[in-house]
Amino acid sequence: MSLAPVTRPGVSASVDAFRRILRALRLAARRTHATAGISAAQLFVLQVLGDGADASLTQIAARTMTDRTSVAAVVERLVDAGLVSRAPSAEDRRRASIRITARGRSVLRRAPVSPTALLVAGLEGLEHRKLASLADGLAALTAGMGLSEQRAGMLFDEAEGAMRRPTPRPRATRR
Repeated sequence: MSLAPVTRPGVSASVDAFRRILRALRLAARRTHATAGISAAQLFVLQVLGDGADASLTQIAARTMTDRTSVAAVVERLVDAGLVSRAPSAEDRRRASIRITARGRSVLRRAPVSPTALLVAGLEGLEHRKLASLADGLAALTAGMGLSEQRAGMLFDEAEGAMRRPTPRPRATRR
């Protein structure tokens, strides 16, 4: 990788835009934790469940635009905290039915808008052509960075990085 000065038009402006977006999202994630005491990923799931309707993990994954595995980990932490409940579905006992609890509603009332909801609102505000162009450009960027095959978990899921860290091997003892 070259560290030569950037000369292509648009590179500097794109980097600046990423800096602004990432800073705003990071600050919103900190505000979420400070205000609500939960991660931004947990808040986004609570906001999705805020309408009070039961939802399956698959439905939550679709509504949060992420994979079922990522959602399951976040939901598990919300269940442990008493913010959502999980029970067998009345329609299909093989499926779990997830619902926000009274305690979850209380957290949701005092919480700011989640960083992911801010990002989605900004994207939704783009005209169709610009959004399609942005999506194509970001897909090309992730491919160019060698990231296309990486799983895209939930934004600001604090446990995501912890789960991926290698466990230290015990040192061999000398005899």
